[in-house]
Amino acid sequence: MTAVTWPGEVVARDQAVAEKVWEALGTVQDPELDEPITDLKFVTTVEIDRGDDGPEVAVRLRLPTYFCAPNFAYLMVADAYDAVAALPEVSRTSVRLDDHFASDEINSGVAARAGFVGSFPTEAIGELEELRQTFQRKAYLASLDRMTKRLAADGVEFDAYTSLRIGDLPAGLETDSLMRRRSDVGLPLTEMSLVMVEHDGEAMSAERLPKRLRFAKSVRVSIEGNGIFCRGLLETRYGDEKTPGTRSGIGDLESADLGMPTLRSKS
Repeated sequence: MTAVTWPGEVVARDQAVAEKVWEALGTVQDPELDEPITDLKFVTTVEIDRGDDGPEVAVRLRLPTYFCAPNFAYLMVADAYDAVAALPEVSRTSVRLDDHFASDEINSGVAARAGFVGSFPTEAIGELEELRQTFQRKAYLASLDRMTKRLAADGVEFDAYTSLRIGDLPAGLETDSLMRRRSDVGLPLTEMSLVMVEHDGEAMSAERLPKRLRFAKSVRVSIEGNGIFCRGLLETRYGDEKTPGTRSGIGDLESADLGMPTLRSKS
């Protein structure tokens, strides 16, 4: 979390809540890009009021284009709501998506806890768990490719890959990332668990491994390429603190770019 200038009257408790809210939002991933919505600057503002029953949190989100897929958008708004609402310190949660063609349906559906089908009753044919799992499996493969790059850099022979166990992996970002994505797809995390396995736990044989790792690389390149593309679209649409975009965003440019918690007392 980057530095925030807190109003002088804000007590330490409010700052602690704001930090917890920001951390909670940081657990919400863009399902296609496999990156936190906070890192992607999809969080426009976070406002925390001092309600009668405790802190009330209002989050506003934005996306790179007006026509971003509504199923992806719904997942991010719903996941952001769930992440913030789960904080015991927060008494009330509101999450709104702005500047999207389906904002009304998504915002009202999430607020009512109606699910994707309830939010789009005439269009949706089912909930989104299968879609979520598809992208979790892609994220797992991408993390496996990053892990093999680290192993190669550390001098681990390719012939040893199929026998590698989690306990053999080096400490660092690549291993941490792989562990989180293994957890997402339900793979074991014990030290004796094989590393080179499919998302369903089936071991990758020596014969299949080169082909599977080539595919994992292509998945990683696609995800990272989409991330670069979406960042460019977001900057073109909203600009930054120096250059306005094609749309002004929420509030002034400074608040639209920061996406940091804004604390204020309820009057």
